[in-house]
Amino acid sequence: MMQKIIHCDCDCFYAAVEMRDDPSLANIPLAIGGRSDRRGVISTCNYIAREFGIHSAMSTAQALKRCPQLHLIPGNMQKYRDASKQIFDIYRQVTELIEPLSLDEAFLDVSESDLYSGSATRIAQYLRREVEQQVGITISAGVAPNKFLAKIASDWNKPNGLKVIAPQHVSEFVEQLAVKKIHGVGKKTAEKMYALGIETCQHIREKGPDYLQQHFGSFGERLYQLSQGIDNRKVSNTRDVKSISVEHTYPRDIEQLSQCVEQLSSLQLELAKRYQNLKQPRIVTGLFVKVKFHDFTQTTVEQQAGIGQEQLYVDLLQQAYHRGNKAVRLLGLGYRLAPVPVNDFRQLMLEI
Repeated sequence: MMQKIIHCDCDCFYAAVEMRDDPSLANIPLAIGGRSDRRGVISTCNYIAREFGIHSAMSTAQALKRCPQLHLIPGNMQKYRDASKQIFDIYRQVTELIEPLSLDEAFLDVSESDLYSGSATRIAQYLRREVEQQVGITISAGVAPNKFLAKIASDWNKPNGLKVIAPQHVSEFVEQLAVKKIHGVGKKTAEKMYALGIETCQHIREKGPDYLQQHFGSFGERLYQLSQGIDNRKVSNTRDVKSISVEHTYPRDIEQLSQCVEQLSSLQLELAKRYQNLKQPRIVTGLFVKVKFHDFTQTTVEQQAGIGQEQLYVDLLQQAYHRGNKAVRLLGLGYRLAPVPVNDFRQLMLEI
C-alpha cells in the first residue's frame, strides 16, 4: 500500500510563541538567542528579521551588525515545551505513528487513518487549522508518498503553507528538483556536484548509479534513488538516542591547547551526570570531542572506546585542536551509544 506521509514544521517556532504572547513583537525584527557580550548565538528569528539576512546559528554579534534594531530575547524553554506538547497532542488525534524530529517538527504516517475518508491532504489542513486555533501559531505541512518528499514539500510554501506531491506527480516534481534540496547534500557536496555538471535530479538520473558511486561512494546509490523520488524509510515512533554530549561556549576564546585540556574535567563530570540520567542503561561504544574555532569552523574527532577510557579525551582533543591550531570558542565531549535492543524499546516507550 502506498504510504501517506505528512511532514509538519512550525514556522519560526520560538519566535512565533513569543509573538503570540506579546503581539507588539509581531511587526518588528525579533530573535531568540544569547547576548552578544556572552558569545551568544541566534536560536531562531521571525521572518522580518530574516529579511536582514539573520538566521539560526548566526552569532548574536553578527546579527546585531546586520540589524541594529533587532529585538533580542533570551527565550523560555519551558514555555516552548508546553506549546510543543499541545501541538503533538493534536497530531495524536489523527495517528499514533509520529516521528518527532524536534520540539516543532515531525513526520506523521496517516496511511491507516480513515479521517476525512483517508485524505492526507484534508488531514494536513485539519492539523494546520487546529494548531492555529488551539496553540495560536502556524505550521507548514508537506504531504507526499515518502519522508524525503514530504520534508521538501513542507518547506515549499513557508510560512503558513501546504504543499501536496501526489504519487502520480512524483517523477515530474523530482525531475527539476535542485540537488541542494536533497538531505545530506551540504555545501561541499553541492559544489562537487556542480563541478560535475549535476544541478538537478534529472542530471543525477542521467549520470547513473555507477558514475555516482565512483564519485560519491555509498552515498551515490542513495542519490540515485532519491533522484527518482524513491525513499523507503518508515515513520518510526521509537526513540533510539544514538549519542549524548555536552558542550560549552566560552566568553573569551581559549588561545592555548593546554588551556583547552584544563576544561576537560568539568565537561567530563557534566557528561557523566547526563549519562547517569538516561532512562535506560546504555552501552558506550565510542568517545568524541568537538572543537569550534574562533572563526566558526569546527571539527569532530572520535574513537571506539567504552566507559572507563575517558583518558582518551586528551588525545582526541589534541588531534582536533591541531586540525586548526586556532583560538577555540567552543568545546564539546560525547559518548556514542549502542542501539537499544528491540525488546527493550517496548519498555522504554512505556516509561516515556
